[in-house]
Amino acid sequence: MRYLSTRGHADRPQFCDILLEGLAPDGGLYLPESYPQLDASALTRLRQVWQSQGYAALAFEVLSLYIDDIPTSDLQALCRKTYTPEVFGTPEIVPLKPLQAAEQAQPKIYLEALSNGPTLAFKDMAMQLLGNLFEYELARRGETLNILGATSGDTGSAAEYAMRGKKGVRVFMTSPNGRMSPFQQAQMFSLLDENIHNIAIEGVFDDCQDIVKAVSNDLVFKRQYKIGTVNSINWARLLAQVVYYFAGYFQATQTNDQKVSFTVPSGNFGNVCAGHVARMMGLPIDRLVVATNENDVLDEFFRTGVYRVRGTADTQETSSPSMDISKASNFERFVFDLLARDGAKTEAIFGQGLSQQGFFDLSGDACFAKAATVFGFDSGRSTHNDRIKTIQQVFECYGMVIDTHTADGVKVAQEHLQKQVPMIVLETALPIKFAATIVEALGCQPERPPQFEGIEALPKRVQVMKADVDLVKAYIVKHCD
Repeated sequence: MRYLSTRGHADRPQFCDILLEGLAPDGGLYLPESYPQLDASALTRLRQVWQSQGYAALAFEVLSLYIDDIPTSDLQALCRKTYTPEVFGTPEIVPLKPLQAAEQAQPKIYLEALSNGPTLAFKDMAMQLLGNLFEYELARRGETLNILGATSGDTGSAAEYAMRGKKGVRVFMTSPNGRMSPFQQAQMFSLLDENIHNIAIEGVFDDCQDIVKAVSNDLVFKRQYKIGTVNSINWARLLAQVVYYFAGYFQATQTNDQKVSFTVPSGNFGNVCAGHVARMMGLPIDRLVVATNENDVLDEFFRTGVYRVRGTADTQETSSPSMDISKASNFERFVFDLLARDGAKTEAIFGQGLSQQGFFDLSGDACFAKAATVFGFDSGRSTHNDRIKTIQQVFECYGMVIDTHTADGVKVAQEHLQKQVPMIVLETALPIKFAATIVEALGCQPERPPQFEGIEALPKRVQVMKADVDLVKAYIVKHCD
């Protein structure tokens, strides 16, 4: 399997090269030259693997379609090491939970539980694998890697918990200063491992993401200091997320003639982009519904064809903070497919037009209609009041407490239900990560796993810094000596 850049670069690297590289040399994002196609017999075989051998075996089968430069036995071992009940809490790893009243015979909405990992967020599903892949490949090459990342809340802790203590790996994680929940901050800043560095940027998430991209685009610095990424601009991370779409589908259906839809709370478009990949492979997905909060750049695009980046001052601080994003990095991958994989057009939009104008408009382009008709996308928007009402409704009707981002997903999912098509909402985090809003909605504290008791009171180590690329580079250089 060879990979190409969304912006047309001539190189065609293999998986392990892009695992360590992140962005392509031209600033584009990597995608496979073509998506492997699964016919009915292949889907039946994957269903049997899921039913008889479980999630780790399913992960191997899906990943092996894209990874041919890791020996089969090694990739199997990496999947078995990653996806265990001891790490993810249940034998199913990603069990479906029906939103179903006692009198209902057929649930219309399921939650796919993705948040039982070490940091209580769906990011663990990919990040735990990424940590093991990094350690494996660096050992094979006898190299080290300095990971530079950006987080609006959950990516950072998931990456740091996955990489802490890993041989040959340092993590430099940027986050928007003061804009994460207290629990999210405590998860990250209380880690005192020598290979973990937290940098709180005075700004919003998009400032952090811009810094990561700027450093990654400085090829001389990137190669000298061996900079890699764990954000979903890294194809390996997105690929790992493709697996749980298959697991969700197999749990919600009995035969491959049935379809399901997925609603995905989305800020950076990585999670739902993995669903797009699964659908392109042939998984019978009817609709992919993008759920946003008040920062509704993606919803605006799917409604109007206009993608308009908000400035720092216009990015709202909300009660679903992990989605407080106005520049969705992974959206470039989808637009590349929408433009029939035209690298020159993608470069013109993302490499030039967006940075200069702050928006692009595909409303008059024939390709825009394909977002809904060919690629199956819908979207919706949720507000703080919607989140409160949805959290209350789900608790009162079904006895479940859901986090704020999952509430955005449930609210939007309810607006896009179709008869006879189950809707799976991807759970994004456990409620304890956003306790203040849960208290506002339900009047009580959400359940806290015992291992996180008192985490907010632990000693913290974090460097506050202005949103300046050169300052971040200097910090990396200092701590690589």
